[in-house]
Amino acid sequence: MSGKRGDRAAPPRRPEGWLVRFATSEAAKGWEELCRDAPSNTWEAWVILSERPTNPERPERQHRLRGEFSTRVIRGRVFDQWQYEATSGGRVWYCPDQAQRVVWLTLAGTRHPKITD
Repeated sequence: MSGKRGDRAAPPRRPEGWLVRFATSEAAKGWEELCRDAPSNTWEAWVILSERPTNPERPERQHRLRGEFSTRVIRGRVFDQWQYEATSGGRVWYCPDQAQRVVWLTLAGTRHPKITD
């Protein structure tokens, strides 16, 4: 979908970097919430996801999910699902597509995901 006048512009993919896309509308809404409430943390998350989504420097904040959340089907393909802890409660879940160098955001928000409770 093309942007409209007044929409926030996303940075382009860095050379040799990863393109970050929303897998769900809910992830897009949650990402906007994170951008509004914790802009510097969300910027750091975007940099990490677009540069090294599967190579964590801080594994306590960035790691593969386990159990029923360990994989996710996107566009008919199964991907490993990861988590990045943006704030103490804020999370970003994502699925890296190694072949296309795309990171699919599946969940984002300022609170810990209720589905894991």
